Amino acid sequence: MKKMRNNGKIVLIGCGQVGNSFLYSAINQGLSNQYVLMDFFKDIAEGNALDLLDTQAGLPIPFSTIKASDDFNDCKDAEIIVITAGRPQKKGETRLEMVLDNAKIMKNIAENIKKSGFHGVTIIASNPVDILTNVYLKVTNFDKHKVIGSGTTLDTSRLRRLIAEKFDVSPKSVHAYLMGEHGDSSVAIWSSSSIMGKNFDTIISEGKITKKELDAIVKEAEQMAYTIINKKGSTSFGIGVYLTQIARAVLDDFNEILMVGCLLNGEYDQHDIVTGVPAIISKNGWERIIEWHLNEDEISKFDASCRVLKKSWDEVKDKI
Repeated sequence: MKKMRNNGKIVLIGCGQVGNSFLYSAINQGLSNQYVLMDFFKDIAEGNALDLLDTQAGLPIPFSTIKASDDFNDCKDAEIIVITAGRPQKKGETRLEMVLDNAKIMKNIAENIKKSGFHGVTIIASNPVDILTNVYLKVTNFDKHKVIGSGTTLDTSRLRRLIAEKFDVSPKSVHAYLMGEHGDSSVAIWSSSSIMGKNFDTIISEGKITKKELDAIVKEAEQMAYTIINKKGSTSFGIGVYLTQIARAVLDDFNEILMVGCLLNGEYDQHDIVTGVPAIISKNGWERIIEWHLNEDEISKFDASCRVLKKSWDEVKDKI
């Protein structure tokens, strides 16, 4: 039997579909050996803990404990807190349209976590994630490097998959990225993207794809959440995997570059806004933001995405 990991406790706050998908992914990958589940509806947390305990005999890397709790003091000695709590996105609703409801939920969670004395890394996926990560930062006043939004990790994954399907290659062979809002105004950064070492200007010049086709792929990636929500009511599996990837980069001190949500204070000429950017993830949270040299079109679109977020943030910040 493989040895259990020695990583410290992970607390999940929010045991809905996203939270459960993260847990299932984390447990199957042997991410940690101690989990605490918290939810406004404690029976849901307890039921999920019992259900997940039934996996123990079949796991290659079993965890040692998993329990439900309604006591925020359980956060104090956690290494990572993952927050997925909030009401789900309704059909036809944008992520930003649910902002006020979920900002109130996030404020309450943030206040209780701060009171617990927690000093670890927080990973947030509650939507709209860019705004709610900023809410959490303002309420807790935690070190900004220790607060990570899920950013455009999932958006980027969708873009890579769709491009991979076009070229009949593995998504792992596609290096393409979406920056900015986790949502409708995200920006494809073609100037830093490639397949097998070829940039997209070269690929277009070779006639293997057109700019119009690339734009259509970006639109499909941006709208994928709505497609899934219309078909099954919510999205969960993809983000569950990418929350696990972020958490693993922290726990294993990987110094891995991921498209996560960070508080910008001058990077890309933006201030006091959380949005998806490439950043190095380690045991300390995000170490530093990588500033790519964007072309004029990308700068213009990224600035526009940040303005969308700033407008929403301005509507929220005085109410928390």
